[in-house]
Amino acid sequence: MPPADRPQLSTSSNLAVNFGPLLLFFAGSKAGKAMFERGELAGLRDADMASAMIGTGVFIIASLVAALWHWAKTRHLPPAMIFTTVIVVLFGGLTIWLQDKAFIQLKPTIIYGVFSALLFGGLLTGRPTLQLVMGDALPGLTDRGWRLLTRNWALFFLTLLAANEAARRFLSYDDWLSFKVWGVTVAIFAFTIAQTPLLTRHGLKLD
Repeated sequence: MPPADRPQLSTSSNLAVNFGPLLLFFAGSKAGKAMFERGELAGLRDADMASAMIGTGVFIIASLVAALWHWAKTRHLPPAMIFTTVIVVLFGGLTIWLQDKAFIQLKPTIIYGVFSALLFGGLLTGRPTLQLVMGDALPGLTDRGWRLLTRNWALFFLTLLAANEAARRFLSYDDWLSFKVWGVTVAIFAFTIAQTPLLTRHGLKLD
């Protein structure tokens, strides 16, 4: 089915699919820490490991459910969702199997790095990746607008990569968790809104 003819999720459903698993990851992590402190997960070495294990397990299940629900509603999965779900399952599985929280903390670095590389690669080959992925989502946007938007997102993902690397190395696991769930989410929303002047200058039709 051509992309324009595919069923699309509503805005609220898109938000639930994209951010719901992350919020459940946060809630599961907090629950895991609380369970350890009550003596219910005595087999784990510390509260951080309990937080990572329970949160990651919830994250894997929630990500798979979100992908299945998206498929059930639209009969297709965006490439970015396929990639991120695979990375969640792979690095989350390693976290649980090896009982090492470093893997789930490394997951965002891998995702941001791949996204940034794909966007920069698209610019170098003259095919802005965002335009290929988003298609008619930004009607009227000029070729120059697409190139600038692609460049900005590539740089933004590179910045997130550096920020995650700094956070996972220098913050406690609990602080890294808050940074990942709340700090990055707010940054993404703020950055998205900040692109509006660029879009309108380069032909985006808002009506």
